[in-house]
Order: sequence, then C-alpha cells, then structure tokens
Amino acid sequence: LVIGFGPCGILAALLLAQMGLKPIVLERGRDVRQRTRDTWGLWRERKLKTESNVQFGEGGAGTFSDGKLYSQVRDRRHLGRKVLTEFVKAGAPAGILTEAKPHIGTFKLVKMVESMRAQIIRLGGEIRFEQKVTGLQRQFLADGNSQVTGLRLASGESLASNHIVLAVGHSARDTFQMLYDEGVYIEAKPFSIGFRIEHPQSVIDRARFGAQAGHPLLGAADYKLVHHCKDGRSVYSFCMCPGGTVVAATSEEGRVVTNGMSQYSRNERNANAAIVVGITPEQDYPGHPLAGIELQRQLETLAYELGGGNYNAPAQLVGDFLAGKPSAQLASVLPSYQPGVTLGDLALALPEFAIAAIREAIPAFDRQIKGFAMSDAVLTGIETRTSSPIRIKRGDDCQSINTRGLYPAGEGAGYAGGILSAGIDGIKVAEAIALDILA
Repeated sequence: LVIGFGPCGILAALLLAQMGLKPIVLERGRDVRQRTRDTWGLWRERKLKTESNVQFGEGGAGTFSDGKLYSQVRDRRHLGRKVLTEFVKAGAPAGILTEAKPHIGTFKLVKMVESMRAQIIRLGGEIRFEQKVTGLQRQFLADGNSQVTGLRLASGESLASNHIVLAVGHSARDTFQMLYDEGVYIEAKPFSIGFRIEHPQSVIDRARFGAQAGHPLLGAADYKLVHHCKDGRSVYSFCMCPGGTVVAATSEEGRVVTNGMSQYSRNERNANAAIVVGITPEQDYPGHPLAGIELQRQLETLAYELGGGNYNAPAQLVGDFLAGKPSAQLASVLPSYQPGVTLGDLALALPEFAIAAIREAIPAFDRQIKGFAMSDAVLTGIETRTSSPIRIKRGDDCQSINTRGLYPAGEGAGYAGGILSAGIDGIKVAEAIALDILA
C-alpha cells in the first residue's frame, strides 16, 4: 500500500509496479484535473476544498510550483537520473536530462502525472482517489515495538498489508496526529517561516545578467540568497520562481499560507521567492513532537485575520516594511496573489525575532542583487510550509524505528525537500520493500 500520490508516492508506486508488486495507492485528494479546478475555486472564488487543493491531490504540492528538478541531496547511485528519465518517458521535456537547473512548470507536470498514473495501472497497480487513511492496524511484538498489518480508511474499509509506504507530504497534519496517537515514533525538526517577496522580473534580470538581460537564450533570471544575522539566525531565499506567481496554498479553513508557482515558460511579469527565517524546536517550539504544527497553525490563522478573514493575504511594500510603517496603497509592483491582498503591517504577522531578521537581511540581499530592496517591491504573508515540521524516524532499512512494515518517505516524513529528492526517496523505499519481501 502506498499512502499519498505526490512525487514520492508516484515513484515508489511506479518502481513497485515495475518490479511486479502491484501496489494499491491511496490518495486523499482528487485526480489532477479535478484538483486543478478545485484549486482555482479558492483562487478565483474564495472556496476552499480541504481535501483537494495546492497541498492535497494527485501530483502533490509540487504540481503547483516552479517544478524544479534539482536538489542538493547526495545521489551516489544516480537515482535522480532514474527519476528524470521516467519523467521524460511520461512527457516531460527531454532537456531536463541535460540542463543544469531543469524545471517543468505546472501545466507540463499535470500531463506528466497523468501519464505516470496510466503506466502504474498498466503494470497492475491501482490508484484510489478520495481515500483518506484514518488509522493503522498493528500487531504488537515482544520487544515492545509493533508490525503493521493494514490500515483503516475514512470510508470504514480496512485494507491488509505488511508493507505500507507513508508518502503523505508536509501538510497532512491530521495524519501526523493519527500516527502520533497510534504510537509511531515522531520527532520535531527545524523548518522556516517568512514571507513571499515580489519584484518585476526585469529588475532581477538586469541585476543578474546586466546588459544581456532579456536575451532569449538566458530566459528569466533566478537567485539564491543567504544572510547570517547578528543574533545567529539565518535568513534565506527559498523556492524562487522566475516569471511566476504567488499562490494561495492553505489546506485548512480559516488559515492563509502562500507558495510560489511558475509555468514552463516563466514569462509572467513578476519574480517571487520566499524570504524565510530558520527556526528550531529546541529554541522556538519545544516540548512536544507536534509543536511545530501548532505554531504553523497559529501563524496561518493570524495571517487569515490580518488579511480580512476572506482568504486575502496580508501584504506590505518593502519600503514600508523596512521603515516600520503600514502600507496603505500599492505602487509600481502589483502582487500576483489571488484571491487578493490586504495591505497593512506585516510586523504583526510573525514573531518579533523573525521580523528583525528579515529587516536585516533585505538590505544585505540588495548588495548582492541591485534593486532587491526597492521600495515598491511587495511582501505577501505568510510562508510556513517550507518543509515538514516533523520527522518520522526510520532505520537503515527505511522502516519506522518502532513500527515494522511502515516506510516513512518523502517530504512529509522529513526525508526530502523538493520534487527530485522526494522521487529519489520513493525509489529507495520501494527497493527496501522489495528486499524485505525477498528476505
């Protein structure tokens, strides 16, 4: 059984199917076409579907992103090449096999995901949408640990299996709570919080390419920035989307959270990126493995209230943010976030230390990218889902350290960060299952 059909679940299911093991995939959301319509429902009509949105559904959170296909994980076995090759077979541009920084973009990801689903089914696998897992079935062992024997679904159905891939993504908070209540070992891990920043793409192009800005061979410029603050905190850019848009990415009612997205062409007017501050459980949310989730929820609820309680996001001009005064009107940079923004004071949206760190970092980034601190640039709040706030710890055999047969995988379990690394981890877990079956 494979729980979740994002990049990790897709590659795990595909490899298992290629090995003849006929996986059953359980995805709480809808297929990618219907999910896209549901997501537009929030962006255009302020109607959130909690089981079908940017976070949940076929393709995972990476479907509504820039579609970056590179990572910093060690890949001595070149499993990333396997991931990219399967993507090309499913319709991704062949250039991703040779480009230094390959990306796909949302629309191409949609078609690719559908093709991979069809391949899994042709190989004997089964994909079940709108199937939410609500519990585990386990047999307790003499050493105090347990062995999974199956799981329970919200429909009331139970499915038996001794091998379950847990590839639920970083936003399956109710699933994390269920696993914790079931006794699966979970620990808190660091993540980051901050805002999305938008500049005209032309400003970034000029800063990065100089006189050659706008040349068709260069495309839209990107950046990657890090600043180490005086107080020891680190601020960095994350998920930079050249020629993209800021998107509403909440999966829970009464909360606002942002993400970034680009199409393959990267030809929208603005560039955007998250500017985030690293936080740790020891310093910022101690005392409970799920405390990071509670902090995320508190901040996202506050953002919802600051936005006006209608899924607008709170926003502020960079010049006003640095000067410590609320924004009253937009200037030359128009925010791309839909359904809309509410201008005000973003200093109210995050803890004081995070605001101070970002205020220190933006002028430092301006010294690397001229125009980064332009007064008309727009900050939109908030970004809280840079990575999973928990890790479901596993051993060398990829199984949970206290629940045999449960294979935590991908971003949600704390073992990946992005499409490519999640796909690589899905392959690793599928191999581990095959070896366990053979043993």
